[in-house]
Amino acid sequence: MFENLNWWEIGALLLLALLIFGDRLPNVINDGLRMVRNLRNMARNATGDLSRELGTDIQLEDLHPKAFIRKHLLSEEDEEALRKPLRGAYEDLRSDLTGVHNELKDVASAADVRTAARPSGTGTTTTPGNASPAPAQRSVDFDAT
Repeated sequence: MFENLNWWEIGALLLLALLIFGDRLPNVINDGLRMVRNLRNMARNATGDLSRELGTDIQLEDLHPKAFIRKHLLSEEDEEALRKPLRGAYEDLRSDLTGVHNELKDVASAADVRTAARPSGTGTTTTPGNASPAPAQRSVDFDAT
Protein backbone atom coordinates (compact mmCIF):
# COMPACT_ATOMS: atom_id res chain seq x y z
CA MET A 1 0.00 0.00 0.00
CA PHE A 2 2.78 2.44 0.88
CA GLU A 3 5.29 1.29 -1.76
CA ASN A 4 4.51 4.32 -3.95
CA LEU A 5 5.11 6.82 -1.13
CA ASN A 6 8.49 8.11 -0.03
CA TRP A 7 9.38 8.93 3.59
CA TRP A 8 8.51 12.62 3.24
CA GLU A 9 5.01 11.83 2.00
CA ILE A 10 4.42 9.29 4.78
CA GLY A 11 5.60 11.86 7.35
CA ALA A 12 3.30 14.49 5.86
CA LEU A 13 0.34 12.06 6.03
CA LEU A 14 1.11 11.25 9.68
CA LEU A 15 1.36 14.95 10.51
CA LEU A 16 -1.94 15.61 8.72
CA ALA A 17 -3.59 12.73 10.62
CA LEU A 18 -2.27 14.14 13.89
CA LEU A 19 -3.66 17.59 13.03
CA ILE A 20 -7.07 16.22 12.04
CA PHE A 21 -7.63 13.68 14.82
CA GLY A 22 -5.46 15.14 17.60
CA ASP A 23 -5.84 13.18 20.87
CA ARG A 24 -8.18 10.69 19.23
CA LEU A 25 -5.48 9.45 16.78
CA PRO A 26 -4.54 6.33 18.85
CA ASN A 27 -8.21 5.35 19.06
CA VAL A 28 -8.69 5.87 15.31
CA ILE A 29 -5.62 3.72 14.55
CA ASN A 30 -6.86 1.03 16.93
CA ASP A 31 -10.32 1.02 15.31
CA GLY A 32 -8.77 0.81 11.82
CA LEU A 33 -6.58 -2.15 12.80
CA ARG A 34 -9.55 -3.90 14.42
CA MET A 35 -11.56 -3.42 11.23
CA VAL A 36 -8.74 -4.92 9.10
CA ARG A 37 -8.51 -7.92 11.47
CA ASN A 38 -12.28 -8.45 11.24
CA LEU A 39 -12.20 -8.29 7.43
CA ARG A 40 -9.40 -10.88 7.32
CA ASN A 41 -11.33 -13.18 9.66
CA MET A 42 -14.48 -12.81 7.55
CA ALA A 43 -12.54 -13.66 4.36
CA ARG A 44 -10.90 -16.66 6.07
CA ASN A 45 -14.31 -17.90 7.30
CA ALA A 46 -15.87 -17.43 3.85
CA THR A 47 -13.13 -19.45 2.14
CA GLY A 48 -13.46 -22.15 4.81
CA ASP A 49 -17.21 -22.34 4.25
CA LEU A 50 -16.76 -22.54 0.46
CA SER A 51 -14.14 -25.26 0.86
CA ARG A 52 -16.48 -27.34 3.01
CA GLU A 53 -19.46 -26.82 0.68
CA LEU A 54 -17.56 -27.62 -2.52
CA GLY A 55 -15.51 -30.39 -0.96
CA THR A 56 -12.22 -28.97 -2.23
CA ASP A 57 -9.45 -26.79 -0.84
CA ILE A 58 -10.00 -23.13 -1.78
CA GLN A 59 -7.53 -20.35 -1.03
CA LEU A 60 -8.38 -16.65 -0.95
CA GLU A 61 -6.54 -16.17 -4.28
CA ASP A 62 -8.81 -18.78 -5.87
CA LEU A 63 -11.87 -16.57 -5.40
CA HIS A 64 -10.98 -14.54 -8.49
CA PRO A 65 -13.45 -15.77 -11.16
CA LYS A 66 -10.77 -16.69 -13.73
CA ALA A 67 -8.67 -18.58 -11.19
CA PHE A 68 -11.75 -20.32 -9.80
CA ILE A 69 -12.90 -21.54 -13.23
CA ARG A 70 -9.40 -22.56 -14.24
CA LYS A 71 -8.78 -24.54 -11.05
CA HIS A 72 -12.17 -26.09 -10.30
CA LEU A 73 -14.25 -26.29 -13.46
CA LEU A 74 -11.88 -26.84 -16.40
CA SER A 75 -9.94 -30.01 -16.99
CA GLU A 76 -6.40 -29.81 -18.36
CA GLU A 77 -7.68 -30.79 -21.82
CA ASP A 78 -10.30 -28.01 -21.77
CA GLU A 79 -7.72 -25.45 -20.71
CA GLU A 80 -5.33 -26.60 -23.47
CA ALA A 81 -8.15 -26.36 -26.04
CA LEU A 82 -8.81 -22.77 -24.95
CA ARG A 83 -5.14 -21.84 -25.12
CA LYS A 84 -4.39 -23.47 -28.49
CA PRO A 85 -5.81 -20.71 -30.78
CA LEU A 86 -4.16 -18.01 -28.70
CA ARG A 87 -0.79 -19.76 -28.80
CA GLY A 88 -0.71 -19.56 -32.61
CA ALA A 89 -1.52 -15.84 -32.55
CA TYR A 90 1.13 -15.32 -29.87
CA GLU A 91 3.79 -17.11 -31.94
CA ASP A 92 2.86 -15.08 -35.05
CA LEU A 93 3.08 -11.83 -33.11
CA ARG A 94 6.38 -12.86 -31.56
CA SER A 95 7.92 -13.72 -34.93
CA ASP A 96 6.71 -10.40 -36.40
CA LEU A 97 8.21 -8.46 -33.50
CA THR A 98 11.47 -10.40 -33.83
CA GLY A 99 11.58 -9.44 -37.50
CA VAL A 100 10.97 -5.77 -36.68
CA HIS A 101 13.63 -5.92 -33.97
CA ASN A 102 16.15 -7.41 -36.42
CA GLU A 103 15.34 -4.78 -39.05
CA LEU A 104 15.81 -2.00 -36.49
CA LYS A 105 19.18 -3.51 -35.54
CA ASP A 106 20.19 -3.53 -39.20
CA VAL A 107 19.18 0.13 -39.59
CA ALA A 108 21.06 1.10 -36.43
CA SER A 109 24.20 -0.78 -37.49
CA ALA A 110 24.03 0.79 -40.96
CA ALA A 111 23.76 4.22 -39.36
CA ASP A 112 26.75 3.41 -37.12
CA VAL A 113 28.81 2.28 -40.13
CA ARG A 114 27.84 5.40 -42.05
CA THR A 115 28.81 7.61 -39.10
CA ALA A 116 32.12 5.80 -38.63
CA ALA A 117 32.94 6.09 -42.36
CA ARG A 118 32.43 9.87 -42.37
CA PRO A 119 35.75 11.76 -42.69
CA SER A 120 36.90 13.43 -39.48
CA GLY A 121 37.01 16.88 -41.09
CA THR A 122 33.28 16.80 -41.73
CA GLY A 123 31.34 18.30 -38.85
CA THR A 124 27.66 18.26 -38.14
CA THR A 125 27.36 22.03 -38.00
CA THR A 126 26.84 24.04 -41.15
CA THR A 127 27.21 27.70 -41.86
CA PRO A 128 24.60 29.53 -43.94
CA GLY A 129 26.90 29.70 -46.98
CA ASN A 130 28.12 26.12 -46.54
CA ALA A 131 24.85 24.17 -46.23
CA SER A 132 24.96 20.61 -47.51
CA PRO A 133 21.94 18.44 -48.28
CA ALA A 134 20.88 15.87 -45.72
CA PRO A 135 21.91 12.28 -46.48
CA ALA A 136 19.24 10.06 -47.99
CA GLN A 137 17.39 8.08 -45.35
CA ARG A 138 16.81 4.38 -45.74
CA SER A 139 13.12 3.52 -45.69
CA VAL A 140 12.02 0.50 -43.70
CA ASP A 141 9.01 -1.55 -44.72
CA PHE A 142 7.70 -3.11 -41.50
CA ASP A 143 5.12 -5.19 -43.37
CA ALA A 144 7.76 -7.01 -45.40
CA THR A 145 8.45 -9.70 -42.80
